[in-house]
Amino acid sequence: MSCAPSLAEVPAFLGVAASLTGRRWQERCAGSLVQTHIAKMVQAHALPELLARVLAGRGVAPDQAARYLAPRLRDLMPDPHVLLDMDAAVRRLVRAVRRGETVAVFGDYDVDGAASAAMLAGYLRGLGLESPIHIPDRITEGYGPNVAAINALAAEGATLLVCVDCGTSGHGPLEEAEKSGLDVIVLDHHAAAEVLPPARAVVNPNRLDDLSGLGHLCAAGVVFLTLVALNRALRLDGYFGPHRPEPALTDALDLVALATIADVVPLTGLNRAFVTQGLTVMRHRDRTGLAALLDAAALSEPPEAWHLGFVLGPRINAGGRIGDSALGARLLTTADPAEATRIAAELDRLNRERQAIEAQAVMEAEAEMDRALTADPARSVLVTGSTAWHPGVVGLIAARLKERFNRPAFAFAIRPDGGATGSGRSIPGADLGLAVRACVEAGLASKGGGHAMAAGVTLRADDIPRFESHLSMLLGASVAVARSADALLIDGGLSAGGATAETVRLLQRAGPFGQGAPEPVFALGRHRLVDAAVVGSGHVRARLRSRDGQAVGAICFRAAERPLGLALLNGIGREMHVAGTLSCDRWRGAERAQLRIVDAAPSEG
Repeated sequence: MSCAPSLAEVPAFLGVAASLTGRRWQERCAGSLVQTHIAKMVQAHALPELLARVLAGRGVAPDQAARYLAPRLRDLMPDPHVLLDMDAAVRRLVRAVRRGETVAVFGDYDVDGAASAAMLAGYLRGLGLESPIHIPDRITEGYGPNVAAINALAAEGATLLVCVDCGTSGHGPLEEAEKSGLDVIVLDHHAAAEVLPPARAVVNPNRLDDLSGLGHLCAAGVVFLTLVALNRALRLDGYFGPHRPEPALTDALDLVALATIADVVPLTGLNRAFVTQGLTVMRHRDRTGLAALLDAAALSEPPEAWHLGFVLGPRINAGGRIGDSALGARLLTTADPAEATRIAAELDRLNRERQAIEAQAVMEAEAEMDRALTADPARSVLVTGSTAWHPGVVGLIAARLKERFNRPAFAFAIRPDGGATGSGRSIPGADLGLAVRACVEAGLASKGGGHAMAAGVTLRADDIPRFESHLSMLLGASVAVARSADALLIDGGLSAGGATAETVRLLQRAGPFGQGAPEPVFALGRHRLVDAAVVGSGHVRARLRSRDGQAVGAICFRAAERPLGLALLNGIGREMHVAGTLSCDRWRGAERAQLRIVDAAPSEG
């Protein structure tokens, strides 16, 4: 929750009413009440004023500060049985464990699906059960359970099927599974329709009738809670003993953290504890597959939250996007260092290939949307598609369009048979998952679902215009409100001399940062741009100097051809206001602060 007042209540920060990206700069923590909260945190907890300001800017009350800075599962862990159908799910899993059944796990082809499948199968295999994992091929099978795969798992001896990160919208295939005598459990978090699929249990905090308040969890979070409940039930049942030790569930928190960050769910409450403690587990490098992936990515430093989203996540996703969708789950379950090294190297190669494919497609999509918005600036939703785009990158195209144009966006890969597979990304305040479910219920798509910020859909290419029109009708009002209130929230002013590695470490105490817990943004007022040049794949590297002579390095990602990047490249020698986030640059062993530029504006006088 932001503590920022409305745009009309406070003057623009540094007088920036319209920046180079068209946004007003607004102080995040303006107002006497917020200042009182900051003062109380400083006094009661002996916190530095800058850290107290960041906490207040994320809606943390003075009496919540200590718990926020050190989130612990023991404080935030709910009773898993507050989730509907958890009792039924655990009873059926206990029976499977007691009887030594083969429990098949059906996952999704993204990081959340791979991590969820690896966590559940790893637990069951540790108890001696056979637990095959099936991750569908994105192109030939599509999202969610399908009859052919279910029949194959049943033929291999499975008597229980657990769908993780999918299944809530899998009515047809799950009906067939039930008819064939295969029991089904769904552990999911995607938006649900009023009618649920047939299953022994559908554990999903985003069911319309679920009142647990845990809708912010990703699927891996739901799976972890299920394992906590299952472990407790087995313990009470006397299953564990000297010759059958109880599994250490905390060892799986590295997978929960990875999925929580990669699936861009809100970093609030329980999710903060998952990520904080999961990073601690990951830094021990005990999971063979993740250690190999860290090596393949040349990441020698202790992983931080942003590494999960921008280094590890994309590599695991690469298999599902353009290669073998099962690679991620296999990597996360293998204990063989040689196999892990081989899979990690393949995922790293696929990620580089994915980057090249994505770059071309994004360039085409952005050019098309530039033309579309020139013709109709009032468009609330952006929808585009191409027969040349790989289905595995349409979600990335949508993300880039959303990022650049600040509107919900959908991108489609159109197949030769006239079908189309699309993926969408949204902005805060516009629930894309609910809108897509409404489109499916209206008959505009054969399959679709998701959550507030991301969704997927399958339809006929001829129906894309009608889908766009219906989506615009459903989201138009909420998009208009969100865009009208769009401002760059500034946590405070800073100078180059204050941008130090020590400052970065102080700010990291308020992390992890992500969806729902934004990274602090600081404004450097009237700093001279002493250097700027294009580096890497269209990034702009710059150097800023304050009036007292102190300097700080900066980077502006993917900006070389955009107004912000062009202004930097053409502004050498000029003073300007620059806003961004701070991180540590550890080039060649030296640790120094670096500003990641997100906006800038001319300075007057």
